[in-house]
Amino acid sequence: MTERTCIRWEKDADGIVTLTLDDPEQSANTMNAAFQSSLDATVTRLVAEKDAITGVIVTSAKKTFFAGGDLRLLIQATPEQAPQMFEGIQAMKRRLRTLETLGKPVVAALNGTALGGGLEIALACHRRIAIDDPKAEFGFPEVTLGLLPGAGGVARTVRMRGLQSALMDWLMQGQRHRSSDAKSHGLIDELVPDAAAMLASARDYIRKNPSPKQPWDAEGYKMPGGTPSTPSLAMMLPAFPANLKKQLKGANYPAPKAILAAAVEGAQVDFETATRIESRYFVELATGKIAKNMIQAFFFDLQQINGGASRPKDIPAWKPAKIGILGAGMMGQGIAYVTARAGIPSVLKDVSQAGAEKGKGYSQKLLEKLVQKGKMTRDKADATLALVTPTASAKDLAGCDMVIEAVFEDRDLKARVTAEAEENGAPGLLMCSNTSTLPITGLAKASKNAANYIGLHFFSPVDKMPLVEIIVGERTSPEALAKAFDYVLAIKKTPIVVNDSRGFFTSRVFGMFMMEGIAMLGEGYAPQSIEQAALQAGMPVGPLAVCDEVSLELTRHVRAQTIKDVQAEGRVYTPHPAEAVIDRMVTEFGRKGKAAGAGFYDYPPEGKKALWPGLAEHFVKKERAVPSRAEFQEMQDRMLYMFSVESMRCLEEKVLRSVADANIGSIFGIGQPPWTGGALQFVNHVGREAFLARAKELAAKHGARFEPPK
Repeated sequence: MTERTCIRWEKDADGIVTLTLDDPEQSANTMNAAFQSSLDATVTRLVAEKDAITGVIVTSAKKTFFAGGDLRLLIQATPEQAPQMFEGIQAMKRRLRTLETLGKPVVAALNGTALGGGLEIALACHRRIAIDDPKAEFGFPEVTLGLLPGAGGVARTVRMRGLQSALMDWLMQGQRHRSSDAKSHGLIDELVPDAAAMLASARDYIRKNPSPKQPWDAEGYKMPGGTPSTPSLAMMLPAFPANLKKQLKGANYPAPKAILAAAVEGAQVDFETATRIESRYFVELATGKIAKNMIQAFFFDLQQINGGASRPKDIPAWKPAKIGILGAGMMGQGIAYVTARAGIPSVLKDVSQAGAEKGKGYSQKLLEKLVQKGKMTRDKADATLALVTPTASAKDLAGCDMVIEAVFEDRDLKARVTAEAEENGAPGLLMCSNTSTLPITGLAKASKNAANYIGLHFFSPVDKMPLVEIIVGERTSPEALAKAFDYVLAIKKTPIVVNDSRGFFTSRVFGMFMMEGIAMLGEGYAPQSIEQAALQAGMPVGPLAVCDEVSLELTRHVRAQTIKDVQAEGRVYTPHPAEAVIDRMVTEFGRKGKAAGAGFYDYPPEGKKALWPGLAEHFVKKERAVPSRAEFQEMQDRMLYMFSVESMRCLEEKVLRSVADANIGSIFGIGQPPWTGGALQFVNHVGREAFLARAKELAAKHGARFEPPK
């Protein structure tokens, strides 16, 4: 049995060796064991034959140049394996170091995307030439997976760009740069129109540069912007951790801290020591829990969802010819914009032509920004905007094979617009409701064809939020689900699929998190502490600020409807302790939320919002005004555990169809901290027995809502 080789060797008459990265068993090249073995053999051969070689071109046979580390191996790494992992990554670095110190010109011919390990391989070459493809991306997304670039990425980027540019443009936030940005930010040397020009330019470089060195290996090398001991940089250095602290808000993200440390420490020593420092930080992250959580969510769970695991099989792919959007308010205008960006025509209908035109104006404003930033041509922006047709007439829905209603959360109103859409749209159209709480099975009663009725729950603002929750009613057909799924992918959103129930998954769990924070206020905790507990746990916004955005009045409206429905089903409604706080805020103090200009926060016409001083006066108890460290931890636990316990209930009740949908839905839709890996992965993070024990403690102290389901 011959060993699989992932690198093809071709030498031409000029002595130029082209190394083509091509793993025969994968659609993309990764740093798996087979690649590392192939690289070892290839580098050994280059050294042995270097006298007969004039130069080396490294390119790829795949659509992308190289996809990075093998996450299947990384997610299994344990702290006990740290020594072997360190040796393995050091061995990889030695091979790349041999490549760049071969004494022969080595050129990376980047035929497509090079992220993470792929870009690290390119940085170990003397020149990087890329095809100017608008789809190609270059960067180090490792930080978004709880890792750092461990194959020399930190050390080389710092030496090429200097500390500030390396950290801000490349390493700390995991930016993915398009070709032109990657060139302007200094890691790509040259852009060419096609593969032929790329290889020709690589050969030309080799002819003109017979014995190049990396900048840091050349005599007299000085790091751009100076080292940490340079006075001008030394004065700026304290700002780096200060900015990072501000950015993380105290949340549990070790990767950005490790990147900063590896970069600054590595900038003070020689190259070999810098790469060793980088390896140590990498191994610490890779064997830790946070990286595993983030790899599980942002790679495996996301891949499962976007790969169509929740889409009914054997139903042909579908794209709507024209979409009707009912209601040109905040949600409707956002849906029209993302639909136009996907190249799909839409009819944006509102009660008045002026309202519809105003809704279209939202798309115009966003497209104008793209043109001003040079991210879209004027012609393309005009053509995209022309896809949105504003109207006040239902007759203009003619020809629409899909309609999304985004009107107010009122059953009668939704029933009226559904009947109107089905009367005027194409026969057999797919009817979708952007409801956030009302059960789809009940709304579908207004439809002539409940099999074609489905929920599409968007999140605000639609143009920024990456998730769409697809809700399947009792009579929704597999064909309707497949069509809705295809549309969500077409508008470049992530679809999770859930079964019908009150509040579905996201609104229900999100509501419980929000109410938990408000209940703490009712118990006498300071509002600043409640908001800080959420932020330091890793949530993007505190529960009081979130409730203001949703509106206190709306939570009362939803509660009233829920009580009616629960009683109609012959069940008993259990009030939440937060309800008394909300009722006082609205009835006693007239504070209804952000839209009304006053809620838990004050919203001055000029300046930033601030917590309403009346909260301290009317709710805070003296003994809880400054929580102890244990109380603060418990506040965080209550919010984190509430996400998970309620998500487990949704899984038990078959509202959720998969663990991946729970994890991605909770992070992308409702603010579950990404470091946890999602609402259900958090249980694995804590450990099942420890989670159950803590949840029962919280239940004994704060109520049955924390009781974990069977």
